[in-house]
Amino acid sequence: MSKVKIDISVSLDGYVAGPDPSLDDPLGKGGEQLHEWVVGLAAWRKPHGLEGGETNQDSEVVEELTAGLGATAMGRRMFSGGSGPWEEDPNANGWWGAEPPFRHPVFVLTHHPRERLEMKGGTTFEFVTDGVEAALERARVAADGKDVNVSGGADAVQQCLNARLVDEMQLHVVPVALGSGRRLLDGLDPAIRFEIDRVIDSPSVTHLRYRVS
Repeated sequence: MSKVKIDISVSLDGYVAGPDPSLDDPLGKGGEQLHEWVVGLAAWRKPHGLEGGETNQDSEVVEELTAGLGATAMGRRMFSGGSGPWEEDPNANGWWGAEPPFRHPVFVLTHHPRERLEMKGGTTFEFVTDGVEAALERARVAADGKDVNVSGGADAVQQCLNARLVDEMQLHVVPVALGSGRRLLDGLDPAIRFEIDRVIDSPSVTHLRYRVS
């Protein structure tokens, strides 16, 4: 049965991005540290069109997630860094170039309507203006029995959790402190309960998986 999953890297002090994000530094000051554990893995490099890479327990965690995915949901800022009308967005087609690594439908939460965007390699971006429930419902249909990943950013994650639409959350906790930026779980409803499902540790990251109720 299809599940809605959150999968995201986070600092030890709870941030998914550092302060002062920009087009040149989309994850803010220090934010790139949160993804150093994954960029050298074969499981990450292959979808990005890169050769080589390590194969280890971290790579197995990435492979497990991607093998079961049929669709992704994300917030507007994760898609492009922008927030206003699309014609004013200097990064309107997203961060990933002509051939994004998703290779399945991606649903972007936004306040500004836009036509469906088809990219090379099988990735399509659809822009949803009627809320997180509608975005995830469309993602479930598109996933056709596979899982849906909510990949960020913090606002999208919080909206999905507070709407009680998430089945599972996996945090990749990196042993760095950013001090400020975008916290993952600010504004979370305290009534939401998390049950530890799995812990996998490695020298560079700890993978924590929770069931959400």
